[in-house]
Amino acid sequence: MSYQHRDNHDGLEIDPASTARLARAVVYLRVSTQSQVDTDYDPEGISLPSQRKACERKAAQMGNVIIVDEYFEAGKSGTSMDKRPAYQAMLERIRTQRDIDYVIIYKLSRLNRNRLDDALTITELRKYKVSLISATESIDESPVGQLMHGILASFNEFRSAEDGADIRYKMGEKARRGGTLGRAPLGYTNVRERYEGREVRTVTLDPERAPFVKLAFELYATGTYSLERLVDELTDRGLRTRPGRYPAGPDTDSKLSSKLRDRYYLGYVAHNGEEYAGRHEALVDQQTFDRVQTVLESKRRATERDRVHRHYLKGSVWCGRCHDQGVERRLHFQRSTGNGGAYEYFVCSGKHDGLCDEPHLPVEAVEAAVARHHSTMRFTEDFAASVRRNLGETLFDAQRSTNLLRTQLRKELANLEVQEENLLDLAAEGALAKTKIRQRLNDIEQKRHRINLQLDDVSADLSVGSELLEAALQLMEDPATLYRRVSDQDRRLLNQAIFEKLYVDNDTITDDELKEPFAELVATHQAGSRSGLWNPSSRAKTTSSRPEACYWNESGTKAALLTAALSGDGSGKAAMVELRGIEPLTFSMPWRRSTN
Repeated sequence: MSYQHRDNHDGLEIDPASTARLARAVVYLRVSTQSQVDTDYDPEGISLPSQRKACERKAAQMGNVIIVDEYFEAGKSGTSMDKRPAYQAMLERIRTQRDIDYVIIYKLSRLNRNRLDDALTITELRKYKVSLISATESIDESPVGQLMHGILASFNEFRSAEDGADIRYKMGEKARRGGTLGRAPLGYTNVRERYEGREVRTVTLDPERAPFVKLAFELYATGTYSLERLVDELTDRGLRTRPGRYPAGPDTDSKLSSKLRDRYYLGYVAHNGEEYAGRHEALVDQQTFDRVQTVLESKRRATERDRVHRHYLKGSVWCGRCHDQGVERRLHFQRSTGNGGAYEYFVCSGKHDGLCDEPHLPVEAVEAAVARHHSTMRFTEDFAASVRRNLGETLFDAQRSTNLLRTQLRKELANLEVQEENLLDLAAEGALAKTKIRQRLNDIEQKRHRINLQLDDVSADLSVGSELLEAALQLMEDPATLYRRVSDQDRRLLNQAIFEKLYVDNDTITDDELKEPFAELVATHQAGSRSGLWNPSSRAKTTSSRPEACYWNESGTKAALLTAALSGDGSGKAAMVELRGIEPLTFSMPWRRSTN
């Protein structure tokens, strides 16, 4: 709901018998801009509480009026009634419930800003025998009050029109002088500077994003990039949008297309169809900008569109040759037609610049390489049993330690409560200086805060990490068979759950980067296999003597596995969510089948 209202205005119980003897009123409050709200510690800002107090005083002066409800809107313009949901809700209540005698406002301009809307509102209120009362203006149902109402409505409309014309004139003047109107586009940033004792709002280059915007023009001007591929390239190199209403993230094809057509980057500003030389620094030269427009126009004339080609390996496969050279580059999925057929392949993002000699890789070869790689991930049964057993012990020990620490912290909190009570008794008796008591009370409060933070930390549910590891073990019982049987969408989820990156050279996976907890599990499995601890041919569970116990204890891998599963900066939680989206796995999980 985009508006708010308060029932039984002061939070008091209203006696029905008393309301029968009193006139009933609602209060309507409004501020036109969000900046009027974001000006105080109070979330309502300063203006709304001030309006409320004035309306309450007016109701008290009237003597026989009780406020039964309140409607208020923050950051809503008065030029349009349709865009004010609280206003509409108030009128709907008057029409349907017919339980209101007065609408109290701070001043007439808070209700409407033009004579037509004002006349329509008054007609609607009178239809239901509701009177409009202003807390600061002398308007009522008397002839003099109606005259004053008409004068004020005309004056408010005049002020609204004058303010609008004044703003438009000032915006035009700013544009003619080369100033930027509103928020600067990506690559620039709005700043405030001091000039001859005055604060001047201006625009400077964004040192973080400006180089990427310039690079976007240069790369697209070559004619070898689609918009989709250019977005991927800029994202790989580190371009992120500015955080604001939405968090920072990759750019989009449509927004990048608009940027490539925006002459602001040439050093111009536009206003009302006119273009003026801007005061900001240009990010691209005329020659490069013209080449970009030529490429965009040629694609439009040829009715070519930048198609978004989808493939389940997109985003997971990276160039193995570049990786060997210490450089990270994606493999881009592309589709082309020719010689009577369509061809799909992956190509390194550095190939078009001559930075990589990896040939175009047929999609079938890359798909087969990934499928083969899954078969190398399989865990032996004795390893899985050992992980479950050792993890259970670790979880038990960790939970016991957590319980002990929680008990100790609660005792400390109880001691602080006693100390606080003693200090308050001393204060009441006057046995200790107030300054010393206040200081000691502050110290106790700080200690209490630190202890509560520790309690929050130790209250984390360790079973979440245990469940994630169990899901990982089940997945790795036979990942190759599962991978072959599921759909392309589920293959994408499997790859994203297990791998951060898969490095491909020709038709081989040369390396991989695993997500947690798979990285720690695979490292443990490989270490045990090299030492002969896990017998690949054995399908029997380990004997009760548990020869692997010393390996786990010495390496500390038990704790590492649980830590990996609970890691906030790892992929544990994301992996757990994604695994639940894979149908063959969902029904084999030992816990509830949650889709939350």
